[in-house]
Amino acid sequence: MIILGLDPGLGCTGWGVIRAEGNRLSHIANGQVRTDARAPLAERLAKLHEALGEVVAEYRPGGAAVEEVFVNDNPQSTLKLGQARGVVLLAAAQAKVEVGEYAPRLVKKALVGTGAADKNQVHAMVQRLLPGAQIAGADASDALAVAITHAHHLASARRGVAA
Repeated sequence: MIILGLDPGLGCTGWGVIRAEGNRLSHIANGQVRTDARAPLAERLAKLHEALGEVVAEYRPGGAAVEEVFVNDNPQSTLKLGQARGVVLLAAAQAKVEVGEYAPRLVKKALVGTGAADKNQVHAMVQRLLPGAQIAGADASDALAVAITHAHHLASARRGVAA
């Protein structure tokens, strides 16, 4: 199954595409969608939607996974993140791709073994699980981590059904 992982952000949304065959994972592609902070909000959201639509059309994922919004100290930043996340979910839904949603602590725990892992630990594990992948940046690495988490959860669910 091809899985699209998404790390939403208004300034930069990371995306990563992996193939999951049982417990075997392989990297297909990754990247980042950046928007101009000086552009109007609606224009930034439209650019994000268009770019993600192109990613979905090119890689045709069988599933997608999105990191859940965390609430930070600045309510305006949280709202903008929520709007970007809505666009990310819309892009997947329009393509009829089922989406799993994962809390950042769950992603960290799935990859590193602790929900308190830092970004460097997550990035190192992504590189270990997807050897040879040229990762476009921190947001793309986070998106790949979300995709890997989704692959692991799908595999666990299949094992549970088989048992």
